[in-house]
Amino acid sequence: MLTVDHVFKRYADAGDALLDVSFHLGKGEMAFLTGHSGAGKSTLLKLIAAIERCSRGQILFDGQNLNRLTDRQVPYLRRKLGLIFQDYKLLFDKTVFDNVALPMVVAGVGPHEVARRVRASLDKVGLLGKENKYPLALSGGEQQRIGIARAVVNKPALILADEPTGNLDPELSAEIMHLFEQFKQVGVTVLIATHDIDLVSKLNHKVLKLEHGRLLGQHA
Repeated sequence: MLTVDHVFKRYADAGDALLDVSFHLGKGEMAFLTGHSGAGKSTLLKLIAAIERCSRGQILFDGQNLNRLTDRQVPYLRRKLGLIFQDYKLLFDKTVFDNVALPMVVAGVGPHEVARRVRASLDKVGLLGKENKYPLALSGGEQQRIGIARAVVNKPALILADEPTGNLDPELSAEIMHLFEQFKQVGVTVLIATHDIDLVSKLNHKVLKLEHGRLLGQHA
């Protein structure tokens, strides 16, 4: 499903962000990406999402070499990905329905299919019935659930989450991780960057630890 093969990333102004990083995630596998602030977690997620490109090495996802993607192919790659952010990236002047529908509207999906899949996604995250509300009327945990519903509405093969529980209390964080585990169980691959070592230690999934751009090890 996802292979990161001897990947390096260097920035002209900031130097090396990733140094010879390699790992593999299979279909339906869930893993945590840990490390100190500045270790390279967000950089690695950006490379996998083709927001940025490797300096050396290669990333293979669902049979595609991301290094060889043209700019015109990148949007089609992103339709196979669900991206989730710590700060939610919601449109506060749009309803919950419109926020979740956005990826499908951009992809040109018809309105009846959009409505069906938005409601299905909201049902999965426990927000069905709140589609006409605005994000600011909901709690932080509910806003993060909107972001997750939007990320999975296109039925992605891979979910990338960057500190998805960073602004949530421990109980809500555990609920969000349970949602990710449910997606894993239906065959979605999940990679979560997090500082929350206590939460990671309670869950039996692969852990990839970065330190100053190097992958120190992998363990379950």
